[in-house]
Amino acid sequence: MSIHINKTVEVIDLGTDDYKCVWDYQETVFKKTVDQKILNRKIERPEDRITTNNYLIFCQHPHVYTLGKSGSINNLLLDDQGLKDHYAQFYRINRGGDITYHGPGQLVAYPILDLDHFFNDIHKYLRLLEEAIILTLKDFGVSAGRIEGLTGVWIDFEEGAAEPRKICAMGVKSSRWVTMHGLALNVNTDLSYFGHIVPCGIDDKAVTSMNKELGHHVNMSEVQTKLTHHLSQVFGMNIKPHEV
Repeated sequence: MSIHINKTVEVIDLGTDDYKCVWDYQETVFKKTVDQKILNRKIERPEDRITTNNYLIFCQHPHVYTLGKSGSINNLLLDDQGLKDHYAQFYRINRGGDITYHGPGQLVAYPILDLDHFFNDIHKYLRLLEEAIILTLKDFGVSAGRIEGLTGVWIDFEEGAAEPRKICAMGVKSSRWVTMHGLALNVNTDLSYFGHIVPCGIDDKAVTSMNKELGHHVNMSEVQTKLTHHLSQVFGMNIKPHEV
């Protein structure tokens, strides 16, 4: 099917927002994009088809644990009362991956992209998300990379390193080459909250943050600006600020 290629990506900053509210917002945008693609397939003349849009949503969440489709509830170490005691919520969600934590001081990015505008390869998509994070961390003097077989970005990632530490978790969903969910970079995150889960189902590796690695508070806005730049570079995006 012939489509109009659109590499423009609208950046939406939701600030600090409830996980369920942002999830619902993602689902609305995601469904609109998928529905438009389905409709386009029924339109014979290419010039009559409506070009789909791309979005990059940034936010922070209040304390929350989310469990992906392939995850085990046993990796959540708190019961209902424990969640209340830690002012945390819990949701089973429709992304890949196991359990993770979101909270204040963590930069979350949800790209809702129509990959028909870029490439049709989910493996490549995940690797480019990782690459943008690695480049962002490099800008702050933090050396990070990948560990074979483990999605995400790590410190002490080299084979045989003494203490591999995850600094960015990832989990995505895709339908008809439209993506949702995304990545969570620990910037100034309270890492004690990871002690109440088996992060991503991995029990033999630690979790870290930019704050912990650098020994000082990190400017969230600066991290978001640099990450947006690197995402635009590795994907070939044309970044467009959200118009209210």
